[in-house]
Amino acid sequence: MAGAATSTGSVRKKAAASGPKGKVKREPVSPDVLAQSLTIITTSLDDDKAENIVVIDLAGRASFADKMVIATGLADRQIAAMAQHIERKLKEIGIKRVLIEGANGSDWVLLDTGDIIVHLFKPEARELYGLEKMWGAELDDGNAEAVPTA
Repeated sequence: MAGAATSTGSVRKKAAASGPKGKVKREPVSPDVLAQSLTIITTSLDDDKAENIVVIDLAGRASFADKMVIATGLADRQIAAMAQHIERKLKEIGIKRVLIEGANGSDWVLLDTGDIIVHLFKPEARELYGLEKMWGAELDDGNAEAVPTA
């Protein structure tokens, strides 16, 4: 057919791949609320026996969040429980909008609190995706820090 478009994919797929039109603005949260949320998240993960908890500072490096937390769980049920506990504890302090992806028995569960992104991985998935390498201290002036677990 003469005059047919030569590029592949539908208009809808192309729009989805290109991302949202215009800049998505996040309302800045107070440093106290951010610190309180981060403490709740890391304490909850520690209580749930998460392994290798890492906090990465994204301020000035990413528009989607200020902090990223990465932790490892050994089983699907443990990872799902960690996500549920974090969601419940954040709701208790007034953070109502926590989006959870992959909580139905996945190697990777993501929580988006708006200001903090939490990645919960099984060990092999964490190794495969390598988020610490992508966002960690090796790429800049040391903004990644391991949170010691008890």
